[in-house]
Amino acid sequence: MRLARLIVGVFGLVFGPAFAGTVDTIFAHKHLGAASCASSVCHGANQRSADSPILGNEFSIWQQVDPHAKSFATLSTPESQAIARKLGLGDATKAKVCLDCHTHNVPDAMRGEKFLVDDGVSCEACHGGSEKWVAAHADPNADRTKLIADGLYPTNDPVARGKLCLTCHMGTTDRMITHEIMGAGHPRLSFELDTFTWLNPHYEIDADYIERKGEFNGSRDWALGQGIAAANLLDVLLDPNHGWNGIFPELVLFDCHACHRPMDGKQWGPRPGTGLGPGVVRLGDSNLVMYRHVLSVVNPGAAEKLLADTKALHRATLAGRDQTMAAARKVKADIESSLDQVAGYTFGEDTLGKVLGSLVRDAERGEFRDFAAAEQAALAAQSVVVAFETAKQLDEAAAKQLQAGVDRVYKTVENGDKYDMNQFVAALKALRAQAP
Repeated sequence: MRLARLIVGVFGLVFGPAFAGTVDTIFAHKHLGAASCASSVCHGANQRSADSPILGNEFSIWQQVDPHAKSFATLSTPESQAIARKLGLGDATKAKVCLDCHTHNVPDAMRGEKFLVDDGVSCEACHGGSEKWVAAHADPNADRTKLIADGLYPTNDPVARGKLCLTCHMGTTDRMITHEIMGAGHPRLSFELDTFTWLNPHYEIDADYIERKGEFNGSRDWALGQGIAAANLLDVLLDPNHGWNGIFPELVLFDCHACHRPMDGKQWGPRPGTGLGPGVVRLGDSNLVMYRHVLSVVNPGAAEKLLADTKALHRATLAGRDQTMAAARKVKADIESSLDQVAGYTFGEDTLGKVLGSLVRDAERGEFRDFAAAEQAALAAQSVVVAFETAKQLDEAAAKQLQAGVDRVYKTVENGDKYDMNQFVAALKALRAQAP
């Protein structure tokens, strides 16, 4: 599957305006349940079909290896039950705040006869309620525009996919993984669209896929994913129901490691991109940092503006809530005004060098002092290196050496509690030196 991805990962594509819809379409029609997709002549075969443009065993792959299929079962573990107990929620398998992300929590009236909460994050959680399109989509000549109008969610669109993934992998204004939930023991959330798309794929990017859905480009998906995640963060910050909690702002919006670090002192250092001094609780801006590196390739002037406006946002947090909201709206406008340009940009052979060069420049001036931004930079390196390998048609030995450099970068961000900026910067610079 990875080889199929590499074949098309570096070509540019004609891509329309960024997806402007909402994820509400997922719930527009009745959900028939994962069993509706499990027939051996549908998506439930034990092995790939030899004479079909689709794999035919997508359901089997999801059920056997995809963590989404096990997400509801996770709620029965001692760890999950302990979190729910600390929050006063009772049984985690029955608490709405848990079910909203650990299963496909559809209203009872929208559930078909075969629908089971136990299925976890199942087919229709990503592809939409199938009541109106499940029969029609089996026709190879089906009009995809009509299918989408009938509720099939356009997961091939990276903006649509990113918005949907973030409803759980970051949290949105209507379902939040709050600091309170994390304080009870929930793991810290981290997400990058391109990497997460390919962790457990149940489809391949082949000639048929391209004919039906258009070219795939991993670098573009990484780039758009960063912009969508940054805009999502700002949406939550701006929402009056979530941007404030008592006398404190919602702390999940801030950088975890600005506070959660050993209290032995002598560790603070300046981050020029924030303009903040020591002892300040900083907004979690890792996706804003990464999106600036996207714009450094697509539109350097817009990247500089985003840097200035992000720095103004950080400083506004010291001035007051009204000033912070005004600055947040300005940064969000920066992102929204550039998404279409990013979507239409040809991420070609020179993408790796430009992105890595931009990351190294930031690293040298101390912008990766925070673990979360370094973590996102490692994920970025992986995405663009994969595209670059194919674009340069490296031989196996050269590609292996470049991937080893990415692995060394990853090694420095394996443990946030032990993160060392100097080690990360050295590994990142070494990777840049390896790449043409």
